Amino acid sequence: MNADLSEPASSSRNSREEAEGELRALLARWQRPLFGFAWRYLHNAADAEEVTIETFARYCEHRGRLRAGAQVSSWLFATAANLCRNRHRWRRRHPQEPDEPSGDLPCPDPSPDDAARLGELRAEVRAAIDALPPDQKTALLLHEYEQASCREIAAVVGCSERGVETRLYRAKRQLRRRLRHLLPEV
Repeated sequence: MNADLSEPASSSRNSREEAEGELRALLARWQRPLFGFAWRYLHNAADAEEVTIETFARYCEHRGRLRAGAQVSSWLFATAANLCRNRHRWRRRHPQEPDEPSGDLPCPDPSPDDAARLGELRAEVRAAIDALPPDQKTALLLHEYEQASCREIAAVVGCSERGVETRLYRAKRQLRRRLRHLLPEV
């Protein structure tokens, strides 16, 4: 007979309640950062929401297999990064228009010319980030937008801290090259 089925109902209810409590705590802490990371990677709110949900679903499936002492945040971001890469590959084969961010313009009512310039600038920066290799893009997004340390990023991407530093350096160098025409002359 299965040991789980022979346990008293209150014990199984308590462990289910503990698991639900753990998931609620993880959702409260990591849902927004994961969604933000996925949105910056994919530029599509619906896709980012799906990646976020799928990340938590996979955590529920695999949490028993995580090694003791593993950083849950690293596992969540690594899973989200892999799902984003898969979604990004799929979208390259099935193109669609990206979502426009809402509410992040520097002033509430820019002139039409300013709004157009900001839109063009945003599109150029987005295209330059999207052109980065996936490992550099993941490291850059985690470092710049999630304020993750090199140690945390290394756990997500599966390399050394020095490897993360190299990826960040190369990503920033490539962005400077691609966006040189936007930078002021020094």
